Amino acid sequence: MLSKRAKYGIHALVHLARLRGQGPIRIREICETLDLPRKFLEAILLDLRNEGILQSRKGKEGGYFMDRSPDTITLGKVIRFIDGPLAAVPCVSQTAYSRCDDCPNERQCVIRWVMKDVRDSTAKILDQTTLDQMVAKAEELEGKPEIDYHI
Repeated sequence: MLSKRAKYGIHALVHLARLRGQGPIRIREICETLDLPRKFLEAILLDLRNEGILQSRKGKEGGYFMDRSPDTITLGKVIRFIDGPLAAVPCVSQTAYSRCDDCPNERQCVIRWVMKDVRDSTAKILDQTTLDQMVAKAEELEGKPEIDYHI
């Protein structure tokens, strides 16, 4: 499951990617626009800056901005950085493999067999989805009416 930290980070990255080229964006503006808690977002953006995904500038004209082109940053990279491995069980993780404590025979485990396919499919989608594509989708979705499921 995607953590709130990852969701906030992704929302902020898409916002900054949309404003790329407009100079540093103040954290206050990001929080107000996206309705996100400031202290939590500050920590997330600092981590993304330290990872080299974002840059920041201090001072009156300071704020955060994209360090790299949004078409070079995948959703998979961002999620792995913030939340860790994509795998639902540790025995199929490519980045943090560990044997499951309760598994007597990993080679014959049907759960592992299915979860490997889930991990592969998830990774394929996330590793092929760039921030650039997410910006395009966000712009496409803007202005579309919200679906109301109430009768």
